[in-house]
Amino acid sequence: MQKALLLSALASGLLLASSAHAELNVAGLANTCNNCHGTGGVSAGESMPSIAGLPEGYLKNIMMEWKTGKRPSANMTRLISGYSDEEIAALAAYYSKLPWMPVKQKTDAKLVKLGKKVTEKCAGCHGDTGKSEDADTPSLHGQWSQYLQLEALKYRDDAFNMPNKQMVKAAKKLSDEEIKAVAEFYASQNK
Repeated sequence: MQKALLLSALASGLLLASSAHAELNVAGLANTCNNCHGTGGVSAGESMPSIAGLPEGYLKNIMMEWKTGKRPSANMTRLISGYSDEEIAALAAYYSKLPWMPVKQKTDAKLVKLGKKVTEKCAGCHGDTGKSEDADTPSLHGQWSQYLQLEALKYRDDAFNMPNKQMVKAAKKLSDEEIKAVAEFYASQNK
């Protein structure tokens, strides 16, 4: 009986130790991400997205697309290719559990007004204000305007071969001014 209790306690201790080790590994991996995406996944750079609080399914999917080369990104493909599928899943879970922190930024009221009209077509996936409730769709409210513009332009450019064909089709219908307006509208939604 004492041996059974001792073995049980030992096994429990090993499980806790391996669980703590896994958390340390995820935190260590996340430190690498934080170099570009900001401490805790909240970016301080206008061309770099905040990733904290984005849906786990979306984060996992996009990282797997970079890893397999399905989604183009010289930096992310290079960085993520060395991660195991389990590490990618752990990072997606880690960042999805952090709070979304909309970035307060200066926006152009005229472009925000135009963007509100244009984004009516986007609401089915991204929500009325860019706050998505879908596990596979990123929230855009309070994301950096410059980043949103750059991403939308990638969807319009056939050279990038972006995997989400619905977004490709939608972005190709937008003028340069409308792309800027959409980005400004979502950026202004910082609540």
